Amino acid sequence: MSLTAESHSVCLSDGNHIPLFGLGTYGDPRVMPEGAAYECVKLAIDAGYRHFDGALVYFNEHKVGKAIRDKIADGIVRREDIFYYVKLWNTFHTPELVRSGLERTLKALKLDCVDLFILEISMTIKPGKDFFPRDENGKYIYHHTDLCATWEQALESCKDSGLVKCVGVSNRQLELLLNKPDLKYKPVSSQCHPYFTQPKLLEYCRQNDIVVVGYCPLSSSTDEFWVNLKCPPMLEDELLVSIGKKYNKSSAQVALCFNAQRGIVVIPKRLGFEEMTDAEAPNKNIHFVKLLMWSDHPEYPFHVEY
Repeated sequence: MSLTAESHSVCLSDGNHIPLFGLGTYGDPRVMPEGAAYECVKLAIDAGYRHFDGALVYFNEHKVGKAIRDKIADGIVRREDIFYYVKLWNTFHTPELVRSGLERTLKALKLDCVDLFILEISMTIKPGKDFFPRDENGKYIYHHTDLCATWEQALESCKDSGLVKCVGVSNRQLELLLNKPDLKYKPVSSQCHPYFTQPKLLEYCRQNDIVVVGYCPLSSSTDEFWVNLKCPPMLEDELLVSIGKKYNKSSAQVALCFNAQRGIVVIPKRLGFEEMTDAEAPNKNIHFVKLLMWSDHPEYPFHVEY
């Protein structure tokens, strides 16, 4: 397969297309240099990236948006070439707040719409100005929300309003939503990780025409706020390293290829059948994103690990 900006995409169930290879824009704001997000996105566009994953809670969407707009102004890309994928933050899960959360993203990006808007972590934190509200004892303050109502009254409405092109979820809500009576728009996407491959989930998604996005596909984050630091380093995985040596590729390339050949959004050169049969082996039934700061939630880990 010859990879170009036009050819490396997958058709979603609503007719839109998502590029197989995306760039996550999160960087720990405590250590990332000023302007890093802006420069990284510009360089990524020059290198051929057209898919960018972001969130309001990353606190850098103004930089990401400026990089995209500058490259559009330079004539390098058109807005329709870019696929921007954004997650709804947990303090905006109540139906009446969803649109305001999305509008904050659009205002930061200075774009008219986003391409994919997902309800990611199915646990709601108390709404308000603070993104990480705590009580006087330092414990996070949770809030109950009917996620089916959020989907129907808010995400579907944002799509009808033209503020988003596609809507999706993480895997925890799939069955709940697909079994919902009078579902107007079904989710076009879900999520998984190579260390928790969930073959039953993948098959369920295939049967329901849902594209799976592989988050943190190289497991390179060491931000203990979000991830499980007990996970073994993926790029040192014996199987990935050995396959890489055989094909003169890096373990990172093999890890990305592993996802792509399972129909998950990321790519490069195909491996032989024998290696890909063995390549379920990266699965360790480990949750890479652990979100331990919410471990006191009454339904943890069911609402937050994935």
